[in-house]
Amino acid sequence: MTEVAGLAPELKGAKKGQGETPIASASERFTSYDVDAFEVPGGREENWRFTPMRRLRGLHDGATFDGRATVEVPATDGVTVETVGRDDARIGEGGIPADRVAAAAWSAFGEATVVTLDGTPAPVTITVTGPGQGATAAGHLQVRTTPHTEATVVVEHRGSGALADNLEVVLADGSRLTLVVTEEWADDAVYVGAQHLSVGRDATLRATSVALGGDLVRVSPTVTYRGPGGDAELLGLGFTDAGQHLEQRLLVDHAVPNCRSNVLYKNALQGVKGTPDARAVWVGDVVIRAAAENTETFEFNRNLVLTEHARADSVPNLEIETGEIAGAGHASATGRFDDEQLFYLQSRGIPEDVARRLVVRGFFGEILTKITLPELRERLEAAVEVELAVTGV
Repeated sequence: MTEVAGLAPELKGAKKGQGETPIASASERFTSYDVDAFEVPGGREENWRFTPMRRLRGLHDGATFDGRATVEVPATDGVTVETVGRDDARIGEGGIPADRVAAAAWSAFGEATVVTLDGTPAPVTITVTGPGQGATAAGHLQVRTTPHTEATVVVEHRGSGALADNLEVVLADGSRLTLVVTEEWADDAVYVGAQHLSVGRDATLRATSVALGGDLVRVSPTVTYRGPGGDAELLGLGFTDAGQHLEQRLLVDHAVPNCRSNVLYKNALQGVKGTPDARAVWVGDVVIRAAAENTETFEFNRNLVLTEHARADSVPNLEIETGEIAGAGHASATGRFDDEQLFYLQSRGIPEDVARRLVVRGFFGEILTKITLPELRERLEAAVEVELAVTGV
């Protein structure tokens, strides 16, 4: 077990405050459980240059965690829910924080919730509620499977306040997990979450992220593989409107052979004159290390800008350290409505406003159809419809 109270053993010699210094490769990024190992970021660092630091409510520079987020998990057969201290040997198996906010949350949480799935026949919904308006909290949740089990988990983020947390997902060998994480925060909420997604030998992860609420939401998923045969698919959908900031920072770290990853994120943005721009930031890093032969990977980000006063940034990165791979690629695209699509629909007698809504629905449909839970999919489709109604699209 790596030491939670201080630096990870391999970082014992690290100097304090070096964690946000620029690096040439995502494979070299600094990680530590110790918040003091990261200097306070000022916003010019590569890891923070897109983030509006003044809106973080101090999560990055010594916020007082005076509130508490709540985690609710209904009693279900095949699911074990435990509240544990930071000395529990399982905490940390998913991964190590890679920025100051994640390390601050790790250093500050009092108790962690561990949810173990050993063969539940029904989907499990975990509800995480913020500490309330004006309050700040740190949290920690771990979801883990037992070998050769299959499960579906929905993690819903709701409520107000500011929350920094770490979500660990630990897939045992041969297991299969379908995971949906929703950001349905109130308008005042600030959420900075690190996701540590650890995939065992011959395990399969299907993870979908849906972000529709909050003032500032920054989510950083990291996928690692513990053995050959791992398969990870990361899908994402985001809708930002006037003044909202949505930031998605992903790293898929291929360090073992014969693994696969596929990443597809789509965001729509609409702004309003006189308010801060609607902003979506997507940074996708994929690293294929020298030992990761026969890797297959692809990542793609698409952004649809619906109005003026909206800005999308997309930064795909692919680093390959071996020539023995099955295939690799990355791409991104940002644009406004497709005029040809609109013309085609209008030529069939569909009014322009309805045609525009149909285009947006089709844009998101590729992600929403992958959500296999009908009630959840219908609820999220309805939430997107509400966003479209607000935009006037």
